Amino acid sequence: MFYALSTLLARHFHIFYVFQYLTLRAILGALTALLIALLVGPTMIRWLGRYHVGQVVRNDGPRSHLSKAGTPTMGGVLLLVAVAAGTLLWCDWHNRYVWLVLLITLGFGAIGWYDDYLKLSKKNSKGLPARYKFLLQSILGFSAAIYLYLTAATPPETQLFFPFFKHIVLPLGPFFILWTYIVIVGSSNAVNLTDGLDGLAILPSVMIAAALGVFVYVSGNANFAKYLAMPAVPGSGELIVFCGALVGAGLGFLWFNAYPAQVFMGDVGALALGAALGTLAIIIRQEFVLMIMGGIFVLETLSVILQVASYRMTGRRIFRMAPLHHHFELKGWPEPHVTVRFWIITFVLVLMALATLKLR
Repeated sequence: MFYALSTLLARHFHIFYVFQYLTLRAILGALTALLIALLVGPTMIRWLGRYHVGQVVRNDGPRSHLSKAGTPTMGGVLLLVAVAAGTLLWCDWHNRYVWLVLLITLGFGAIGWYDDYLKLSKKNSKGLPARYKFLLQSILGFSAAIYLYLTAATPPETQLFFPFFKHIVLPLGPFFILWTYIVIVGSSNAVNLTDGLDGLAILPSVMIAAALGVFVYVSGNANFAKYLAMPAVPGSGELIVFCGALVGAGLGFLWFNAYPAQVFMGDVGALALGAALGTLAIIIRQEFVLMIMGGIFVLETLSVILQVASYRMTGRRIFRMAPLHHHFELKGWPEPHVTVRFWIITFVLVLMALATLKLR
């Protein structure tokens, strides 16, 4: 909205041309989302508490988590509101990629909201049956994949690129649709599995969104993309405004979600965050870079897969409890130690991923 307004005003007052710069609008989007989250957060938490929208704790989880029962949840709504507002106020409304990422984020958030609602209304931790949740995620994932495939204007938009290698490019053809679906739905569920401790999922998501913002900016600039041997995706640079809003909203939410959490994001936030990161990576063709950055998310998901497979095949568990963060809790690590150490690992992984900008 402000971008369109500044474009009109710039015809008469040249000072408004400053709002044409993507970097400035990304910063303003981040600050706007942060401010909205900080201002709306206390009111939302009080409202959630008043209507008893409290966390339902798993019976088979760590005993230390029983004290979390009743803590307001579905705080991911705060994230979505702040991200949407920060993006729409400062982005170019004519950019199709912005609308796609916003719709996917809000769509997966809606699935998570319904799941959280069922958990609260039925007073159990199961919520929406897995098959129905997966079906809804699949519909959105395939819809995004088909749209990106049919609207691809240049060959790189449907090719697979590998970090650290300049000349290894794999044309995906129609397989691009399946690959995109796997990345979006997989990312969504990976973040959801990680969201088990206070602040555990949100700060890694913020760090990854910030780093993806760098890749988005390079991908949207043909000169930078050519210099760094990255795929150039026309129009993708506008997504840096979304990345900025996601960073600001995430930091604002962390203010209330840091240990001991005043509010949990719930599936409404976790599913949306993962889908947003996966869609961003798909658009700029940096899926493997996302896997490097989100190594913690990958490990958390693998721990669940391995635990289930091992128990079904041998009757034995590999970890004391899955996902992985619960394993370390049961080994005696205090919850804040698990969270902060996972943050540190993510920070290192994000730096490694950023190094791929030049190491090709």
